[in-house]
Amino acid sequence: MACGIEMKSTFTTAMIVNAVLLVSGSANAQTHRPVKHGGQICGNPKVSCKTSVTFQANDLPFQVGKDMVIVDTVPFYAIILKSTAVKDDNCKMFISESDRLAAQELFPENKVFSSRCTDPENLCYADVTSRNPRYVSETHRLMAVYAGKTLAEAKKMLETVKATGKYPGANIRRMRTGFNGT
Repeated sequence: MACGIEMKSTFTTAMIVNAVLLVSGSANAQTHRPVKHGGQICGNPKVSCKTSVTFQANDLPFQVGKDMVIVDTVPFYAIILKSTAVKDDNCKMFISESDRLAAQELFPENKVFSSRCTDPENLCYADVTSRNPRYVSETHRLMAVYAGKTLAEAKKMLETVKATGKYPGANIRRMRTGFNGT
């Protein structure tokens, strides 16, 4: 199942689960696996992330509670450093880890992350700039740096990125990430 479909169905599933819990009143919250929305981003790689999940080095980590299997984050801002289009979600094509690590050295207090293919063990990245989220991790491989919770923080980070002279096409995106571990 494609990443975008999973995240859209996650929202629908969450709404149904919440409605059932509200109507039934007697439902025991501990008998089902909860869906979590709004996981907080751990954007500074120098600060440990209080999460129950082990993320890959290229991932943007976020808080995941115990026994959570379907999780998405609060919206956040990122600066897209590199982006490459892919056809048919080609898993052999991605931005190299050495490129990501070189960028991470430039921004030591802001996590540099990159997307991989939309296999279940990888995070999904959605562009939520418009009303209709676009799941960029399905059609592109990107490398980005976490730029904060607000547009003001993102604009400041974009200035920092542009000052390096290494990423002339850098741009701001409002994003969300998550996974479906079911």
